[in-house]
Amino acid sequence: MKIAKLVLVSLIMSSCQQKTTVDFLIKNATILNIEAGSQVDNQFVFISGDSIIAVGDVSLLENYQASQEVDAEGKFLMPGLWDNHVHFGGANYIDENEQLLPLYLAFGVTTVRDAAGDISLEVLKWRDEINSGKRIGPKILTSGPKLEGIESIWPGDLEVGTEEELDAALDSLDKLNVDFIKITDNTMKPELFLNAVEKATARGYSVSGHIPAALTLDQVSAAGQKTVEHLSYMMRTTTSLEAEISAGRASGKLSGAEAATLQEESYNDSVAFANFQKLASQGTAVVPTLLISYNIAYLDENDFASDTILNYIGPQLKASYQWRIERMAGETAEVTQARKDTYKKVSALLPMIQKSGMKIIAGTDAGYLNTYDIPGLAIHLELQKFVEFGLTPQQALIASVINGPDYFGMTDFGSLEAGKKANIIILNHNPLEDISATLSLEHVIKDGKFYSRKQLNSMLHQLKTWVADKEGIE
Repeated sequence: MKIAKLVLVSLIMSSCQQKTTVDFLIKNATILNIEAGSQVDNQFVFISGDSIIAVGDVSLLENYQASQEVDAEGKFLMPGLWDNHVHFGGANYIDENEQLLPLYLAFGVTTVRDAAGDISLEVLKWRDEINSGKRIGPKILTSGPKLEGIESIWPGDLEVGTEEELDAALDSLDKLNVDFIKITDNTMKPELFLNAVEKATARGYSVSGHIPAALTLDQVSAAGQKTVEHLSYMMRTTTSLEAEISAGRASGKLSGAEAATLQEESYNDSVAFANFQKLASQGTAVVPTLLISYNIAYLDENDFASDTILNYIGPQLKASYQWRIERMAGETAEVTQARKDTYKKVSALLPMIQKSGMKIIAGTDAGYLNTYDIPGLAIHLELQKFVEFGLTPQQALIASVINGPDYFGMTDFGSLEAGKKANIIILNHNPLEDISATLSLEHVIKDGKFYSRKQLNSMLHQLKTWVADKEGIE
């Protein structure tokens, strides 16, 4: 009898010793496959370090054991959200930008694509500290300072006027080890803009930007530009007269208002769809940033200023919102209505773009200057706008968590399976059924580190206190 007991104990100990010990286990969860639009119930997710080790049913307990675990029965797991167009900026209030890092995380945003500002060196430092585990925050993928022409209106730009200056600017971005290149059209010469796209692409960068009035979208796409930032630029491709309108702007024969009128009068669905298909075939995507357009268009109807989310935003960052408000003060009812009409018309392009095969990437323009476009919350509202204008919840989620990493060629994001990064949000409701369920956030896992709802609430409380103290000081 004693021998039998010893054998049994030995077998149990041997079985335990054969199990692989991991850092963390999420058990009994419903996993959402965003790409397929499906779900699998009663799943177990094993995590070590910053990666998912195994995903499957309860039988995995025969092979794995965890140092820490959370029961996610009745809850839904999906990849952490990506906000693919944000801005850190405001050299006089760097500390307020720094406080946005936990705010993003508290809203389930595990990755942001920073599309330039005037505090690039600080952002690059934060990026590296987050990557090394020395700082809490979302993964940052940043352009560093963006490329512009001479005497740009935006502080922090790398201003270039010649090919030699362009080469030197790209060399400097190489040294900064930026993640992509951003180019805008304030004062950049059209021919130099195309050179910048081509040369940055040749160096292996994904290139994003605005579109100079004197160029067509096909020209910048053919040069290699990977994303068009802001959906309004896509209106240019909805007419067969795009080339003529661009030439008119280049020569000065057409004003902006005249070009807009001609574009509107010659709008054609068939032309638009064919052009969207061509851009898609050339690998160009669009980042719509609907939320900021909505905020501006409907500033007169919404009481943004009383929103309690502002309790988490520093005073100088909030003050940066005023420039748009002041610029719009006193405008006529006709101008206000025209802005709303334009917003609706532009946003209505989304389903056609989706159908064309052109990728839509979800980004918000959140950050300084962009009025009531609140970091963290913004991507949730952006996805709601996508659905409001005709995308399915699945298509909206793909735009964030799949098309975001695809822009960088990052294959270790976008799904919850072995070998992928452990950037996960745990929700109380299913966003594939109702997109607003992304706000039913219960827990966040960032690079394998677990943040409970209690911890997220504590982060928000600390941030709210920090802002209140800052406002008290000022």
